[in-house]
Amino acid sequence: MKRHDRIEMNPAIMFGKPVIKNTRITVEQIMRKLAGGMTIEDIIADHPHLTRGDILAAHEFAADYLADEEIAFI
Repeated sequence: MKRHDRIEMNPAIMFGKPVIKNTRITVEQIMRKLAGGMTIEDIIADHPHLTRGDILAAHEFAADYLADEEIAFI
């Protein structure tokens, strides 16, 4: 998988789930907020220490993760 500078996975932080670096905000949380209709601006209002780049990095990470997913045909 491609390296993502703004995303980290550390077993000591959120059980190793991918998070925005130096936060405990998971990529999953960001993706669920976007899927629920929140805008990038809404998310930043809830988490002022995040940047637009952080949100876009989470989106890119999720897309890359899915692109690398193995598909089994039964």
